[in-house]
Amino acid sequence: MAELLRVEGLSSGYGPARVVSNVSFALAQGRSLALLGRNGVGKTTLVNSLIGVTTRHAGRIFIEGDDVTTLPPHVRARRIGWVPQERDIFRSLTVEENLTAIARPGPWGVERVYAMFPRLKERRRNGGRQLSGGEQQMLALGRALVLNPKLLLLDEPTEGLAPIIVDELLAAFRRLAGEGLSMILVEQKPKKILPFTDEAIILNRGAIAYAAPSAALIADPAALETHLKAAV
Repeated sequence: MAELLRVEGLSSGYGPARVVSNVSFALAQGRSLALLGRNGVGKTTLVNSLIGVTTRHAGRIFIEGDDVTTLPPHVRARRIGWVPQERDIFRSLTVEENLTAIARPGPWGVERVYAMFPRLKERRRNGGRQLSGGEQQMLALGRALVLNPKLLLLDEPTEGLAPIIVDELLAAFRRLAGEGLSMILVEQKPKKILPFTDEAIILNRGAIAYAAPSAALIADPAALETHLKAAV
């Protein structure tokens, strides 16, 4: 299987402060990665570094063999779909305008997003600020999908949402993984995402503390207890 993403010796942070230290990993096309760890260990910083909105101190990033290390975020966004913690939807635009404003040709279009999230179709004329938190998260995911990216980055997409919305989103992620869309999912609660991801990385203090296939981590409760403790 061809390699999609390679990260080599990445150290990054904000200004002079280093949050991520000497991180290296690879992800093949069609594979998904669970990025785990407790609060404050560098998960968001690592994802933000892949899209290019942090300060890089060392290391390189490759997508499909191309060195994108110094490329600005808007260029990387041609291949990476990003759903940040803040969601960052266009609140002054309608649901449909959010989806059509940045859509690019490919298998994911507005109607396919509506098929995945029917409530977005019901609210297609509503402004972004009129949506609930869960609906905003669905819209943020849909907006990333209509970019038809090679890689989807999801930063704690279920945080703070009602259980029924969490279940709906997890079903969507499971479907996307099953369809072969490469994803990196940031999560504190491993049991939510390990069953449908292929690989797992646990960060601690900005470095990789554990890396294994997701199935191996599920079968190794000692590793979960050691590295995640209360997050399990």
